[in-house]
Amino acid sequence: MRTTYGFAVSWPEIRRTIPNALTIARFVAIPVFVWLYLEAGDGPAWGAGVFFAAAALTDQLDGYLARRWHVESRFGTVADPLADRLMIGTAAILMLATGRIPVLAALVILGRDVALVLGYRILSPGGYELEVTFLGKTATWVVYAALGFVLVTAEGTTWPLVVLWIGIAISLGAGVQYALRAWRQVHGGRDSRLEREP
Repeated sequence: MRTTYGFAVSWPEIRRTIPNALTIARFVAIPVFVWLYLEAGDGPAWGAGVFFAAAALTDQLDGYLARRWHVESRFGTVADPLADRLMIGTAAILMLATGRIPVLAALVILGRDVALVLGYRILSPGGYELEVTFLGKTATWVVYAALGFVLVTAEGTTWPLVVLWIGIAISLGAGVQYALRAWRQVHGGRDSRLEREP
């Protein structure tokens, strides 16, 4: 047991806060990433790329620790994917503005993120929850990797854009999967409520 400012803090209590602290750190990292990217100019943005990769690693680490230590929380369930979406969306907007990725790729990335946020806002008041699926997580990994490759390679390099389009294709598939799950939850909930009505 550790004592901090006169308060006894046990390891289980500290452990409970670590995954959420990593998630919060990703939110804080976004403006730093923007600054590093803009400072890099027209060449490969290695500083922003390394920072972006670190954010991707914390995305994997916070979820892994939460599951391993059995400290999943409502905050983490909501904030973790939101931090991903904001970091990826910010990177997509910056790269679109500086001509590093195609307009269509950026629009698909941002459009899917907006659709997920709106879907969550619509479903949450009714008590419905959309858990992150393996396909959705895979899409996030591939898009993270692709944008990171775009950051650290010369403008116009083809292969990172190929990886990005693969990630976008997986992302669209995950979007369809989320939509089907949402439809089943909403209609399943309505059916169960109708059955309980006299």
